[in-house]
Amino acid sequence: MDIDRAAMLRDALHAAITQPGGPDEIVVDLSGLSFCDSSGLNALIQARQTAAEHGRRITLGNPQPQFRRLLEMTGADALFPITDS
Repeated sequence: MDIDRAAMLRDALHAAITQPGGPDEIVVDLSGLSFCDSSGLNALIQARQTAAEHGRRITLGNPQPQFRRLLEMTGADALFPITDS
């Protein structure tokens, strides 16, 4: 997930979050994500804020070790529930 893909992620999450009657929890499956830079992380953080404004939440599913390190180094691990199932 880099600057070339972050806008696509941001748009997809925004659509899922703002969909009338959508789910209270949106799980972002990160199992296949092998790289993420700050633009990808920023898209997730923005989605988290939008979700909170709509009474919903973002959960990160199956993040790979590289992404977990990014979350921990930036302190963003405290912002998201994480599931490994």
